[in-house]
Amino acid sequence: MNAITTTPEQFINRELSLLAFNRRVLAQAADEAVPLLERLRFLCIVSSNLDEFFEIRAAGLKEQIKLGGHTTGVDGILPQELFRRITGEAHILIAEQYALLNNVILPALENEGIRFIRRTLWTPEQAEWIRDYFFREVMPVLTPIGLDPSHPFPRVLNKSLNFAVELDGTDAFGRNSGAAIVQAPRTLPRVIQLPKELTGVDYGFVFLSSILHKHVDELFSGMQVLGCYQFRVTRNSDLFVDDEEVKNLRTALQGELPQRHFGDGVRLEVADNCSEEMADFLLRQFGLGRDDLYRVHGIVNLVRLMSVPDRVDRPDLKFVPFRPGLPKCLAKRYNIFESIRRQDILLHHPYQSFEPVIQLLQQAADDPDVVAIRMTVYRTGTDSVLMEHLLRAAQKGKEVTVVVELMARFDEEANLSIAARLEEVGAHVVYGVVGYKTHAKMLLILRREEGGYRHYAHLGTGNYHPRTTRFYTDFGLMTCNPEIAADMNEVFKQLTGLGKAGTLKHLWQAPFTLHPSMVAAIHAETEAARAGRKGRIIAKMNSLLEPQIIAELYEASQAGVEIDLIVRGVCSLRGGVPGLSENIRVRSVIGRFLEHHRIYYFLADGQEKLYLSSADWMERNFFRRIEIGFPVLDPALKRRVLREGLKPYLADNCQSWEMKADSSYQLRRSRARRISAQEMLLADMAEHT
Repeated sequence: MNAITTTPEQFINRELSLLAFNRRVLAQAADEAVPLLERLRFLCIVSSNLDEFFEIRAAGLKEQIKLGGHTTGVDGILPQELFRRITGEAHILIAEQYALLNNVILPALENEGIRFIRRTLWTPEQAEWIRDYFFREVMPVLTPIGLDPSHPFPRVLNKSLNFAVELDGTDAFGRNSGAAIVQAPRTLPRVIQLPKELTGVDYGFVFLSSILHKHVDELFSGMQVLGCYQFRVTRNSDLFVDDEEVKNLRTALQGELPQRHFGDGVRLEVADNCSEEMADFLLRQFGLGRDDLYRVHGIVNLVRLMSVPDRVDRPDLKFVPFRPGLPKCLAKRYNIFESIRRQDILLHHPYQSFEPVIQLLQQAADDPDVVAIRMTVYRTGTDSVLMEHLLRAAQKGKEVTVVVELMARFDEEANLSIAARLEEVGAHVVYGVVGYKTHAKMLLILRREEGGYRHYAHLGTGNYHPRTTRFYTDFGLMTCNPEIAADMNEVFKQLTGLGKAGTLKHLWQAPFTLHPSMVAAIHAETEAARAGRKGRIIAKMNSLLEPQIIAELYEASQAGVEIDLIVRGVCSLRGGVPGLSENIRVRSVIGRFLEHHRIYYFLADGQEKLYLSSADWMERNFFRRIEIGFPVLDPALKRRVLREGLKPYLADNCQSWEMKADSSYQLRRSRARRISAQEMLLADMAEHT
């Protein structure tokens, strides 16, 4: 295949696309059709997403500028110009977010008896209760730090709540620095509920920031407080471990983790009442410029409001609860091994339960005929029931091998803890291959049966994390197909041992065959279309960035291949552009659940190749990670994936955003029958409570 020529104008910038995705999430918070407390939750999700955006993406860009980097991505935008553009977009997005909170969400909540009471509106009774709370719960754990030559500006934790206080007067030692810093310990709740009898509403809350503002003078006896301003600094949180120098990845990572909280400053958030002098002073302390300053009208960390919907017992203001269903083959009391022997089992989360996967591992741990368990762990949570079953299996003498990915971003500490516990009970713990994140989701169980050994396998598009399976959409396949098991066994041998990569019969594996196989599959559709046959591609993923894949898709479109892309987040491909991609439709579905499954469908001259995968179409997934693409071989299950994982999203006309030729997104609306993919799947598969 010849290389395809592309130009920078044919690619959308990754960072700008990511901010556009967060604008689509913010639209969920503005949507009156979404239950009110869920709208508040979406508002918080935007803040959480933006935190990571600044910690990783903006931080990396600032580092590139600081080092004098002038290289561009495939989009051709220079680093300094890109930083200017993302800063402008971020300021606009955050201003809209706070306007929505203050002008729409909070008034609507107050109408429902859920009130956030400003300190200027406290009644005498409320003020007395809050004063007592301050002296009892807050003041004992505060450590005010006056700024003078013996008390330099303190090390401020990443994303922590702090207060800059302007003072007048001298203290007991004759000092008059004029400024102090008060750090709010993370153990303190940021939202405090008042007794109902004091508020006259079902749920009355005050912010910790309001309590500290009101009583900050108690920390500086005899001095006059001229101003008190909450602030929050976001720091570079990307970990750096030199692949060439590291001798022990676990030890190197343990040395790096404590520094994550104190990386270079990237963004400074201050309350809108902060004086210009104090804002400039804080910017200097963190080495930031004016573009890095974000004045907000409200609390500086909206993520802390995420707990409110869970604390408010108002089912009418939340999504209707449901109980995940089970496939018909597992609907009654089942032995998981017998069930898998009868047929391959496809699980569609969160509409269907993750419990069969837990049962697979639990029964494997307790079954005397099971002799070995191999598993990859990327994210699983600190209190995962799956890990407890693995620990028990190892304690019972089974050969347990776990490939733990220590570099799973923001889960490094949890994974280090899991690794240590597994080692303590005799499990074999390996950390994959230095320089390649192990992102594949694989569980392989070896069981002694009549006639020899049999492998039972689980492959998934999402993590072995029971909590996220309740709100991430993912597919999982359970099978005892010996050829797929043999492929998995080969991959595990690569991860735990040494040797050349063997040939796999069914699995596509990064960094070896996944990318060339995807390129070849797209190219085959192109050749079919050029020969006058039908070409068809449907792909669903989180992100689409890899330049060669994009170039191949452009060529396929120009050859007449009909292409539908369902890309939740970042997409660098420009869809619907005449002469370039008029046969490519790009959609992004944002709803109650986080769209997470990766599905790749190719017509293949009627053979209908369909692969599920742990990998997005990104350079890191293809070339710097160990990923798996696995086929759905059973015709009935293949039809299910099409029916549940692709077709409803193509028909969605209420939560689907369609990319226009100018690369902006427009929410699809129809005056015809309302179609929501997620609601349809809930109705078809879940059990409502």
